[in-house]
Amino acid sequence: MMKPIPIILDGDPGHDDAIAWVLAKSSPLLDIRAVTSVCGNQTIEKTTYNALRICTLIGCRAPLGVGRPRPLVAQPIIAPTVHGKSGLDGPVLPEPAFEPCGLDAPALMEKVIEESDEPVTLVPTGPLTNVAALLLNRPDLKPRIARISLMGGGIAYGNWTPAAEFNILVDPEAAKVVFESGIPLTMAGLDVTEKALVFPEDFERVRAVGNRVAQVVADWLEFFYGFHRSLGYPGAPVHDAVAVAALIRPEILTTKDLYVAIETEGDYCKGTTVGDMYGVTGKAPNATCILDIDRKAFVDLLVEAVKQYD
Repeated sequence: MMKPIPIILDGDPGHDDAIAWVLAKSSPLLDIRAVTSVCGNQTIEKTTYNALRICTLIGCRAPLGVGRPRPLVAQPIIAPTVHGKSGLDGPVLPEPAFEPCGLDAPALMEKVIEESDEPVTLVPTGPLTNVAALLLNRPDLKPRIARISLMGGGIAYGNWTPAAEFNILVDPEAAKVVFESGIPLTMAGLDVTEKALVFPEDFERVRAVGNRVAQVVADWLEFFYGFHRSLGYPGAPVHDAVAVAALIRPEILTTKDLYVAIETEGDYCKGTTVGDMYGVTGKAPNATCILDIDRKAFVDLLVEAVKQYD
């Protein structure tokens, strides 16, 4: 048996973050050493509360660190039209069974990485504020980070602006720090996550599993689909879960190593992840970009994940 990969989950839950964490906790291939909240889909107060409730639901008792209250430079951007006023509208969740630890998110990351006997993988599914703060404060820890498997960006297009995806747009300066860090990166951008669709008939497969977590995940999918259905989507794109799938089922993904630059300025292109698809810059790739996914295998993976909560 392979030794589980030590990971830190960092996110702004968020329905797709929540489902990503359900997937991560279900897998024997991953060892969750810490969870950290970040300001993104909602304020840091709301994302932290949501993170605590999700961890309570799925039985994850890793220490939880509260993230920075705003991006490195810019003012916060939140997404209540997508995730609701609470940031995780939909089914009723249990109240938190524990409190955040006494360390903020970058400090908790630092502690976990220092104390681990092997390099740690970071899985950020929100803005990259906490990860960038860690790297700026402790660049000496880079060799102790095995990989950063993130959800963010898009080589072909954006979703919050025509060019920029939400997570990167919220804190492009942080994204620039991460993409220029030299740490191995896996980027689950919109190119693949818009294909990670869970259709209404798949919701019922999840619900039919019958346990509490399965019921909640099905309800999260229903709520998330409500917004996307109004835009013409045939299902719910579970963006953030692809960053976890990349660690446990990489064979269902199609990737391409690219040099990716982050645009931090401009009226139209701020927050854009500019991918060098044809090698015209002459710069070495700094990210493994996921470009396609076996949708059916992805749905099967989610269904199998909720079965683990029986």
